[in-house]
Amino acid sequence: MTAIHTFSALLPVAGRYHLIEQGEPQATTGPVTPRALEVNRALRGKILAPDFSCVAAKAAINTSTYALGLYGELGSLEATLALARDLGRFVTDQDAMDSGFTSMIAAFDEPAGMTEHAFEERLWAQLRALHWLDPQPYSAEVSPDPTSQDFGFSFAGRGFFVIGLHPGSSRLARAFPFPALVFNAHRQFRALRETGKFDRMQQTIRARELKLQGHLNPNLANHGEISEARQYSGRAVEPDWVAPFPEAPVSGASSARCPFGFGLQAD
Repeated sequence: MTAIHTFSALLPVAGRYHLIEQGEPQATTGPVTPRALEVNRALRGKILAPDFSCVAAKAAINTSTYALGLYGELGSLEATLALARDLGRFVTDQDAMDSGFTSMIAAFDEPAGMTEHAFEERLWAQLRALHWLDPQPYSAEVSPDPTSQDFGFSFAGRGFFVIGLHPGSSRLARAFPFPALVFNAHRQFRALRETGKFDRMQQTIRARELKLQGHLNPNLANHGEISEARQYSGRAVEPDWVAPFPEAPVSGASSARCPFGFGLQAD
C-alpha cells in the first residue's frame, strides 16, 4: 500500500481534476463547478493576452493540451492528498496529449494577505509534502539536490519545472488571481533542445518579458548554469538562498514518512 492510499483511507481526498477540450474544462473526476470555469477563464485570459511573455504557455492553452486541478489552501493536507492523486494521473494523461507543449495547472484557495515570501514558503512546503508521498523513485532526468545545476522536481517518475503564480507576485507574468503551480515536464525542454528550437524560443520569451516588465527576472539563468529552484516562486531570491528541499527524513524512518507528522509510513 502506498502512502497516498494510506492517507486516503483516513481522510477524504477533495479536489477537482479536469482535462480541457476546446478551451473548456471537462467533467473528468467530477462535475465542472463555477469555480473551475472561473479559474479557467482567468487562466486563458492571462496567458492569451497579447503581451503575455511565455509563448510555450500560449501554445498549451491554444491547443487545450493542459489539465486544471482545483484544491484547498496551498500546502494543506487536503490539497496535498488531492494533488498527489491528480499529478500522478496527469503523468498518464500527458502521454496521450498530442503536443510538445503540455502542462498541469494546480490552483488553490487563497489565504488572506499572502506575501511573496509567504507564497514561497507554501510552495516549497507543498513540493516537500508531494515528494514524501511520491510512490516512484526520483526521476533520473533531474537531481533532487536543490543546489545542483541539474535540479528539478520529480513526481511519479517524471521530472518537472514548476512555475508559481499568485496575486502578490512582483513579476507581471506571474501575477494571477489565485495561488497556482504550473507543472511543465522536463522532457519537453529536452525535445526542444534536440530539435534546435529551445534557444530561439527562450530568446523570444525573454524579449517579450523585457517588453512587459521593463527588466528580466534576476533569477533567470540558462539551463545547466544554476539551480532552477531559484525560479520557481518568482521572487527575486538572495544570492545565497537555497531551496528548502528535500526536507531531511527523520533518522531511521522510511522515505515515505508522513510529511504532516502523523508518523504513518507506506507498507
